[in-house]
This record gives sequence, structure tokens and C-alpha cells, in this order.
Amino acid sequence: MRQSRRGQVDAFIVMDVMEAARAAEAAGRSIIHMEVGQPSTPAPKAARAALAGALDQPLGYTVALGLPALRQGIADLYRRWYGVDLDPARVVVTPGSSGAFILAFSALFDAGDRVAVGEPGYPSYRQILRALSLDPVGMPTRAENRYQPVPDDIPPGVAGVMLASPGNPSGTMLTRDQLAALAQRAAGQGATLISDEIYHGLSYGAPCVSALQVTDDVVVINSFSKYFSMTGWRLGWMVVPPDMVRTVERIAQNMFICPPHASQIAALAALSPEAGTEAQAHLAVYAENRRMMLDRLPGMGFTRIAPPDGAFYVYADVSDLTADSVAFSAEILQRAGVAVTPGLDFDPVRGARTLRFSYARSTADIAEGLDRLARFMAAG
Repeated sequence: MRQSRRGQVDAFIVMDVMEAARAAEAAGRSIIHMEVGQPSTPAPKAARAALAGALDQPLGYTVALGLPALRQGIADLYRRWYGVDLDPARVVVTPGSSGAFILAFSALFDAGDRVAVGEPGYPSYRQILRALSLDPVGMPTRAENRYQPVPDDIPPGVAGVMLASPGNPSGTMLTRDQLAALAQRAAGQGATLISDEIYHGLSYGAPCVSALQVTDDVVVINSFSKYFSMTGWRLGWMVVPPDMVRTVERIAQNMFICPPHASQIAALAALSPEAGTEAQAHLAVYAENRRMMLDRLPGMGFTRIAPPDGAFYVYADVSDLTADSVAFSAEILQRAGVAVTPGLDFDPVRGARTLRFSYARSTADIAEGLDRLARFMAAG
């Protein structure tokens, strides 16, 4: 059967690593998961209770933009976290942040438009853009800039600029001044700014800065997956300028009909104060895991690291150890029983010489994984 050229996107390598790890576990091996950015904790108790209490009622279509109460709850979150007074009419609830990227790229760009994405960066940006007949343009970032772009990195002639803070795979963050400078440069070049803020709430010093704190001329994307431990519930949101709401609504009606009703009920409860207390307890676990990673990895030989400000990743330059991160990660899985992600997922040019370690699992798991890595590296 004929297949489209735009559909020939690259594999999401971390998912391939997950499958290899699953196969190893099915064969009876013990595997420590440092490959996937997925909390090991369940959804908040309040979210689970809210859904359980709603199961006897019809769970059907909601309006395309999401439950009004949930949109208001998300707007209230921006007031609490950032001091931003946000009109809930600008909030669009989506089927995960992936659905938000599809809606944003479809609403903002025409086939053939060029969109700048950071390298290293979340690989699905590139692949979703390609699947929509758009042209991702790499912005190679540098270790001295902590793998975040600076204004001079924005290429000329792009229709959009994709930012992420905290970043994936680096976990590094942009300050308010840095974010404002990037927004100003993008606007001066006539490029639309899109800010991926999916890891907000997960920071280990200064709080995360939302692009909405420096400009209203931006599309902001977030999700219940990370901070709220709701990856499998597939619910995200986006904040768009007022004149874009109806365009996004029409696309959402046709592409998705609506976000999952069940997940929306749970997500509304996840915004409650008691759920926030749980999330902060999870953050304390990640902070301890981060401390262990930064304390132990350099002694094993993983010395070229930009310490993460947020999220739950460590991105390491391993060019002194390998020129093939895919083969190196496969060797680590086979010999050490630890799943890690090759950097080629995040940087198609330089990623053959980098690895990403996730510390989203329990502290006991991370400690065991570090022990296994230490033995592997010592064995040579």
C-alpha cells in the first residue's frame, strides 16, 4: 500500500529502549529503568477518588475545549504559581501535551514552514512537525549555555521557535531575563513562540518561569503527566492568545472531538490542595535522586554534565567513552541491567556521543541503578 513521505518519521528511540527492557524483564532479568521520563508514583489520591465516584455516571463527549471547571482550575493554577491573571477562555484542554503540539502546529503553520527546535530537545517536536509537512530546523545549543538556546541561536527565516524550560533531556531552565530576550528576538524576526512547560513544578532551586510572565504573544503547552504523575491519563493543556481560541477549537473538534472525559474529572481533583501536598512529597524524592546522581555519576566517569535545574533527567556528554550512544546504551542494558536513553533521540547530529539518565523512579531503584552502573564502568 502506498504510504506518505511525511509519515516516514524517525522512531522514538526511548520507546525502543523501553521495549528492549520489557523483553529483558519478560526473560526473567531485573532491569532498573533510567530510560523513561515517567514518575513511578500513581495519580493523586484525590484524582483517583474523583474518578471512582464518577464511574456510575455517563462519561461521554465533553465540549471540545474541555470541561469549563477544569479550564477555570488551570487558570487558577497560573495565578497561584506565577501571579498571572489568566482568562480561562484561553485555556484549551488537550489529549496529552502531544495533542497540544498537534493543535498548535496545525493552527500556527502552513505546509513547508520552518520551525526552530533546540538540539538537544524532545524528539517528538521534530517528528510531529515532519508529519504535518513542516520543516524542523535545529538550534544547536552549547554546554556552556547549559543546553538552552540564546537569541543568536534562532535561525533567520523561521515561522516559529520552540522552547522548553525545564528542558528535556537536559533539565536546565531559562531565567526570566533569558526567556524575555528569546521572546523579543523571536518577535523581532516575525516568529511565533511556543513554550513547552510540561516539567513546571519540578525544580530544585529557583521556581520555573512561564513564558506568560514575559509575553502574551505565545502559545504555552503543559500537561498533567509529570508533576501530577498522570502520564497514562493522557491529558494536557495549552494557553493561546484570544484570537486563536476559535481556530484551535475548530481543529480540536475535528481531530479529537474532545479530551477524555474520565481524565478530565481526575485532573480537576488533581488541582486540589491535598493533591498538591502529594506532588510536593514526590518532588522531595526527585531532589534526593538528583543529589545521588550528581554525587555519584562523575566518579564513574560521567563527568561532562550540566547539572539539571528541574525535571528528572541528567544529560551527559560521553564522547570520551563512546562515539555510538545507541550501542553503548544497549551494552549498559545487557551487561548492567540498567536502561538508559541514547542521546541520538534528542540530537540527530551530536547525540551519538551523549546519554540521558532519568531519575524519576523511587530512590531505592535509583540507588540500585547507580550501583549497577558503577560496577559496569569499573569493569571496563
